[in-house]
Amino acid sequence: MQQKFNQWLQAQGYEFTDVTALVMVLGVILLISIAIHFIFHRVVLRFLDKMAQKSQKRWRKAFFERKLFTRIALAIQGIIIYVQAGLWLKPETAVLEWVQTISVLWALLFILLAAFSLLDALLDISSGESRLKGLPLRGLFQSVKLIATIVVIILGVSALIGKSPLIILSGLGAMTAVVMLVFKDPILGLVAGIQLSANDMLEVGDWLEMPSYGADGDVIEIALTTVKVRNWDKTITTVPTYALISDSFKNWRGMEQAGGRRIMRQVLIDATCVEFLSDEDSARLKKARLLEPYLQKRQQEISRYNEDNKFDLSSRANGRRLTNLGTFRAYLRSYLESREDIRQDLTLLVRQGQSSSNGIPLEVYAFTATTKWAEYENIQSDIFDHIFAVLPEFGLRLHQSPTGHDFSKLASRQINTEQARETTGN
Repeated sequence: MQQKFNQWLQAQGYEFTDVTALVMVLGVILLISIAIHFIFHRVVLRFLDKMAQKSQKRWRKAFFERKLFTRIALAIQGIIIYVQAGLWLKPETAVLEWVQTISVLWALLFILLAAFSLLDALLDISSGESRLKGLPLRGLFQSVKLIATIVVIILGVSALIGKSPLIILSGLGAMTAVVMLVFKDPILGLVAGIQLSANDMLEVGDWLEMPSYGADGDVIEIALTTVKVRNWDKTITTVPTYALISDSFKNWRGMEQAGGRRIMRQVLIDATCVEFLSDEDSARLKKARLLEPYLQKRQQEISRYNEDNKFDLSSRANGRRLTNLGTFRAYLRSYLESREDIRQDLTLLVRQGQSSSNGIPLEVYAFTATTKWAEYENIQSDIFDHIFAVLPEFGLRLHQSPTGHDFSKLASRQINTEQARETTGN
């Protein structure tokens, strides 16, 4: 094309040198490129931008916000310059080689940036889709970006030195150790991200607990090399992605999916207050609506058992009897079963633990009908408020270490006793 251009100039009677012809050809290439740039950016992209603003579809706006079409247009301009150089410039010249090399690098750069824009736009779109929110797309997309960057760098170096990319790849084989060292965290993060995604181990929005890293809160971001956790005190903890595979962590998603949160708390009963129920105690406790069916059934069973075995009930060591602790345990289970905010389809226990010097532990094991933290704490507190208040009805006491108030009462009692003795002696 440059030769034809030279012949045309000669036919017009112009005198020129090769340099003049080269400058004019480059000027033509530049003018055509400017014209194409104007058409793309002033006409086509503006038209598409207006269409996107009018559209109600999220993906169109996301593509423009991330400048996808702008970068595609710039990449196309680089390709057009490459084609123009091949048409206008003399083949096998240094100028042609340099222009085409620069245009190739230009096109590769904006193709890479366009790919980044596409991935970012897809990530923005997925954030608005409830079915896609839980997927660790950010980490996967960052992995794709890393791979794409490496590929573009190899192609760019290949264009600069004029060698096949396969030759560069064969040379990189000898630098595997260096590459592994430099890209250790991204490679480990990539493998961890794939495992987390494939095994559905973690997703954005999960409650993660990992004491070794001080993480206890909601997962807000899963990236290639890090996972961000917003703790309950609103601080942010960053955990290496590969640590979620190499170390153990607790994911509370199962609790949220089950729709119930566990209560596992115990009260310590003073062992010295455990005793058999008297007839008066049984009659009084029967007035409790939750206890009446239990007491009637148990008293009939115990009476039948004692009569069948002909026990001498004048001795409290003979036969079977109701105790205040056992009756309270049955009452507490009936109380939990009567509450609508306790899940009846999940495990519900009131169990007695191993007694010790700290008393007899009586543990409540149940699940609330909500997973919301504030509601869960209110339900749990309400249950144990009731337990503390109703214990004296069964003749039971909590076991607790003596406090200053206890010592003060003991001292006052001792003083009163001594004063009474002195008064009697006088």
